[in-house]
Amino acid sequence: MRILVDCRYVRIDRHDGISRYTAGLAAGLAHLQAERSGSAAGHSIELLVSDRRQLAHLPSGLPWHLVSSPTGPREPLVARQVRRLKPDVVFSPMQTMGSWGRDYGLVLTLHDLIYYRNRTPPPQFAAPIRLLWRLYHLAWWPQRLLLNRADAVVTVSAATAAQIAEHRLTRRPVTVVPNAPDLGPDLPRAPRTGALVYMGSFMPYKDVGTLASAMPALPDHELHLMSRISPEERARLTALAPGGRLVFHDGASDETYRDVLRGATALVSASRDEGFGIPLVEAMALGTPVVVTDIPVFREVGGDAGTYVTAGDVGGFVRAVRELGEPGCWEERSVAARARAAHYSWENSARVLLALLERVAATRTHPG
Repeated sequence: MRILVDCRYVRIDRHDGISRYTAGLAAGLAHLQAERSGSAAGHSIELLVSDRRQLAHLPSGLPWHLVSSPTGPREPLVARQVRRLKPDVVFSPMQTMGSWGRDYGLVLTLHDLIYYRNRTPPPQFAAPIRLLWRLYHLAWWPQRLLLNRADAVVTVSAATAAQIAEHRLTRRPVTVVPNAPDLGPDLPRAPRTGALVYMGSFMPYKDVGTLASAMPALPDHELHLMSRISPEERARLTALAPGGRLVFHDGASDETYRDVLRGATALVSASRDEGFGIPLVEAMALGTPVVVTDIPVFREVGGDAGTYVTAGDVGGFVRAVRELGEPGCWEERSVAARARAAHYSWENSARVLLALLERVAATRTHPG
């Protein structure tokens, strides 16, 4: 079976969420291909890129093909380019891949439905794109149109799959293929510090203000904010934490993030909406407990290892962090965190995805 993986959303600098998801699954599929290379079950895994520089972030040794950009005007008809490669099935980490004229199986991905409930678009987009973004998320029918052109749909969590079903976004089967932490050095725990780590954007639904507001009541701790931040947001958060200790990394490197996280008291998030929550898995893999909002997807990812606080409850976050200082509590949560993180790996996710791709290739009855 010839499988093409759409890697055109892989960033050429630092990964974002979709870029990391693509690279992780590509690596997992490459590993499975190597495992099966001596058997009749072996498959050909090949990559689609729109910029040769993307290959630096993808597994080496796999065949690759250069096609047009996923954000260019040729995208609606990209299937005309792809069909010349004669794939049996194509997997895309986005739901927007053009499908008109395809003669192969197609699996698309919908990561979350956050922007239907929180319509503020990502600030890095240009004004025309932000306008189109808002218009797109005003109705469900564009999403249904995209998803129903596929043979199957992938999402990253059972929570998002339930939302897809609730809004009847597709007639196609939906399969959960979770995120996973990146494979990195097997780092030991560092001596425990008072660091509380937040990794994520400062979009309104992330509610970072709740975390900042808790810091004056936690004098033995400091809140490390890892992502890039605007001067205005930095000033707002500082004003919410009089006397509290905030550390602004303003775009920490992966190395700095890991170094702070492996010695931290906890990873914290007050987010009110997520599609998955990859920082939770990254923290738990290092034995760092998580103190997060009580939302379904965080319950799904953190399981019994997490500590959950009602959204917006400043006092609840204060109490949850203080509880970790009680005798034996932090150590118990750290062991539970590592055990929970073991459920998530790119190889496990790739196995689920590969089984789906095999089914689509074998039973495809819905031509594009």
